[in-house]
Amino acid sequence: MDKNFKVRVIVGLGIFVVALLALYTFDSIPFKILFGVFAFLSAIELLSFFKRKSTLYNILLTILELAFLILGTIFVARINVDHFWYIILGVPGYDVFAYLSGKLFGGKVFKKSRPFPHISKNKTWEGTILGLLFAISLVIIKMAAAGAFATDWMYLLCGPLALCGDLFESHLKRAFNVKDSNEILIKNKFFAIIETAVGGSEGHGGFLDRIDSSAFACTVLLIISLL
Repeated sequence: MDKNFKVRVIVGLGIFVVALLALYTFDSIPFKILFGVFAFLSAIELLSFFKRKSTLYNILLTILELAFLILGTIFVARINVDHFWYIILGVPGYDVFAYLSGKLFGGKVFKKSRPFPHISKNKTWEGTILGLLFAISLVIIKMAAAGAFATDWMYLLCGPLALCGDLFESHLKRAFNVKDSNEILIKNKFFAIIETAVGGSEGHGGFLDRIDSSAFACTVLLIISLL
C-alpha cells in the first residue's frame, strides 16, 4: 500500500467523522457551514488556476464550476439530515467504491479498461460500473428503510451525477493543465497550512477535489427539486 493511498484513507475517514459530528449537532447547521467553507476554499483553488493558463474556454468552464459550488451549497442549506444521507451514500459512496474497485479489479474483466481515456485516464470500467452499482444500491436501501421511493426518487441519480461531476472537474483541470486542484495554492505558506486539512500536502488534491462531485450532484438535484 503506497503512502498516497494511506493518506487518502486517513484524510477521508477524518473528514467523514467531522462531517458526521457536524451533521448531528445544532440541527445540521455546522455541517452546512462546513460544506460552505469547503466550497469557498474550492473557489479560491479554482481561481488560482488562471496563474497557469487563461483562455475564453477556460473562463466558461470556471463560471460553470463556480455555479456548481454556489448552487450546490444552496441545496445543502435547504435539505434535512435524512436527505443528507442520500448525498453521503450516493456521492462519496460512488467515489470510494469506484476508487477501491478500480484498484482491486481494474483491467481484470475488460482488457481495454479505460472508459474516459481523454478526460480521466485512471478510471477503469470495473471501478466505474461497480462504483455506480454500489452507490445506487446504498441509496435504494436507505429509501426502502425510510419508505420514501415516491418522494425521494431523484436521489437515485446521486451515483451517476457524482461520476459526471468528477469527469467535469477532470476535464476542467486538463484544460488548465493542472493535476491537483491545490497544486498552485500549496506553494503559498498560508494556504499550505489550510490544505493540510484535506491531505493536500501529500500531492493528491485539495478542497475542490473533495467536493467536486457533491457540488455537481447537488446542483442538478436543486434544479430537479425546483422544477
